[in-house]
Amino acid sequence: MITVSSLTKNYGDRVAVDHLSFDVAAGRVTGFVGPNGAGKSTTMRMMVGLTRPDTGEVRYHGIAYDQLQHPTRMVGSVLDARSMHPGRTARNHLRSVAALAAIDPKRVDAVLHQVGLDTAADQRVGGFSLGMRQRLALAGALLAEPEVLLLDEPANGLDPDGIRWLRTSLTDFAARGGTVFVSSHFIGELAMFADDLVVVGGGRLLADEPVTATLARGGSTVNVRTPVAGELARLLERHEIAVELTAGGLVAHDSTTEAVSTIAFEHRIQILEIVEAARSLEEILLEMTGESAEFAAA
Repeated sequence: MITVSSLTKNYGDRVAVDHLSFDVAAGRVTGFVGPNGAGKSTTMRMMVGLTRPDTGEVRYHGIAYDQLQHPTRMVGSVLDARSMHPGRTARNHLRSVAALAAIDPKRVDAVLHQVGLDTAADQRVGGFSLGMRQRLALAGALLAEPEVLLLDEPANGLDPDGIRWLRTSLTDFAARGGTVFVSSHFIGELAMFADDLVVVGGGRLLADEPVTATLARGGSTVNVRTPVAGELARLLERHEIAVELTAGGLVAHDSTTEAVSTIAFEHRIQILEIVEAARSLEEILLEMTGESAEFAAA
């Protein structure tokens, strides 16, 4: 659906985006992740023509963004939820967006209902919380019933119920054949609904793969409580499983409960407790992007 090819953007001596290439599939939610300063926002701005790349291009169904006949029907974007006139009501803000993009004004009330802002439709935006602005920004992105949603940190300012609503809205959009490309620092939340990940660091691509493939990078450990830990450790090492002895048992690295328990059963090893623990997506991504982080605590 979206093809990003060799995007590069420099600001003086600073390389913000460095020959970045990736694809975004239709009917899926793709998370765009990386540390602060990784080039995510600059990339997303280039994807909708707000920033001109030094080199490279972005195509939607093979067509460059500036060549699309009706760009708002192709891409609905939220890059800054604060970019609204504070004196306008939510309804009038959307009416102005609809007028500029030649969108049927009847869509205004429909999207206000869709994002849960019916009761706040005639309130001025200046009194909105960040979470309410996020909902209104998404309503604007949905006005033209686009094929793509391009969202930069849409969960900022949302309460837990709002985050759950956002997750459901985006997965439903993708299930209907839409394309979702969303950046987020809420990695644990993103892991619950993203299908694919594009990981960047220092403006460069680090990974472009399904979430399952990223999780597989972390491996898993199996914690075993047994009165004969030494004997089980020797058996596991024969099967090339790395083992670490602990008080009352052992830890088998990069293995599974099935593999460990099968070996134990075959040799009549008593198991008191066995638990498999996979590394979280957040831990894996921190390890992947650690060297490229622009800001890091001591």
